[in-house]
Amino acid sequence: MSRIEDLDYVTMSPEQKKIADEIIASRGKVAGPFIPWLRSADLADRSQKLGAYCRYETSLPPRLSELAILILARDWTIQMEWHAHKPIALEAGTDPDVIDAIAERKTPKFKNKDEEVIYNFSTELLKNKKVSANIYAATIAELGEATLVDLIAILGYYSSVAMVLNTFEILPSDGIKPLSE
Repeated sequence: MSRIEDLDYVTMSPEQKKIADEIIASRGKVAGPFIPWLRSADLADRSQKLGAYCRYETSLPPRLSELAILILARDWTIQMEWHAHKPIALEAGTDPDVIDAIAERKTPKFKNKDEEVIYNFSTELLKNKKVSANIYAATIAELGEATLVDLIAILGYYSSVAMVLNTFEILPSDGIKPLSE
């Protein structure tokens, strides 16, 4: 059970209703981190826009952006994001064996160099809060500067999502097998 309740649309401020309507129009419903973020209409609005960019508009193809999201979701053990993004990652062409290894906190065996670069950069940044010269150079060589900035934005945005979801204990619907801690 979540630590925070959905806001009642009837009692929302005009600003909250406007943002809730935009969230519903773009995402189908107010869910996940938007439940707490909507307490601050400006934050919800800006977060929605950054989230849309990070999810749909970066220079990373969906196969790689979804891989990065899964790496972050596993690092934080964000149940909701893992279960929301795993099917999207599979549909985008992310190797199921790579996803399974990440779920088990094992280093995957990669068939694609770009996936390995995303994994190495993301895991090192998340673990050490910085990256080594070797990982940085390999990532720049594979992705380029602009795409690296987009990757960092994805990791940063979903770190914020992780903090919100884990703090308020917002979980996926019942019946979904949770990730192990």
